[in-house]
Amino acid sequence: MSSRHPVVVLPFAGHHVELELIDRRSRSYEIDVDGIPQSVVSLREPRMLEWPYVRHIARAIDGCAPSGQPLRLVHLGAGGLTLPRYAAVTRPGSPQLVVELSEEFAQAVVAALPLPEGTSLRFAFGDARAVAEQAPDAVGWHPADVTVVDLWEAAVISARVASLEFYSLVAARSAPSGLVAVNLLDGADHRYARAQAATLGAVFEHVAVVLEAMPDPTTPPGNVVVFASASPLGFMESGDWLSSERSIGRDPRVLRGAELEDWIDGAAVVTDATAIDSPALDDPRFADAVFRDDD
Repeated sequence: MSSRHPVVVLPFAGHHVELELIDRRSRSYEIDVDGIPQSVVSLREPRMLEWPYVRHIARAIDGCAPSGQPLRLVHLGAGGLTLPRYAAVTRPGSPQLVVELSEEFAQAVVAALPLPEGTSLRFAFGDARAVAEQAPDAVGWHPADVTVVDLWEAAVISARVASLEFYSLVAARSAPSGLVAVNLLDGADHRYARAQAATLGAVFEHVAVVLEAMPDPTTPPGNVVVFASASPLGFMESGDWLSSERSIGRDPRVLRGAELEDWIDGAAVVTDATAIDSPALDDPRFADAVFRDDD
């Protein structure tokens, strides 16, 4: 990849990880894993969020409680810890648990990109499914007000963390009104994402999907965020929830209720017996498409 600034290689067994300074003024860094952008972090202003899907989740967190009120957050996969940093400065004192596969990688990220002062962050290392199957007290996974599921190995989500059984474990570790936000990637007919939304709908009473564009045969791959909760998604009732996106020329689509059901279009609920990994970059749907959503 071409580099505007010096690149630092971070340890992550079996993968090539690069950390690049992309903007000196905001002290923003991008982390790439095997050539795939994974996170953008601003050390100067953790509220600065580069990618739309991250902003969608952050605004949902904003809407879960009055401004500044601490929340208990769990991050299943966190890359450069963009959202934990955001929560640390917008909701000081929030206890946060981060589940990451590699302790070596997480420690390297924190060493290279220090956390905001006062961040209350705890790590649990290992496969997220295995961590979720442990007793909650063993890993400090207390009922979460917000759980962010952002589990990628380079550009693929494992079937192990994309099934009814897995989401049921997440639901059991959520507060009664807890919000779950799942970041997916899909393109064209959104076949994978539709099945994931159906699966979350089998676990949680309230589900909504945010798309960057409605699909057609030429739709490039992009992030699909699924929000789910046992309680109504109150943050979506705010008329200005996505106004900041529209003010910069973006027009994300929110699917709920009958419109969501039409989009899911009968996709089957995914179980451990039927789950598959998410589409890889060589999937025909991704041919000649740009694999990032940061325009």
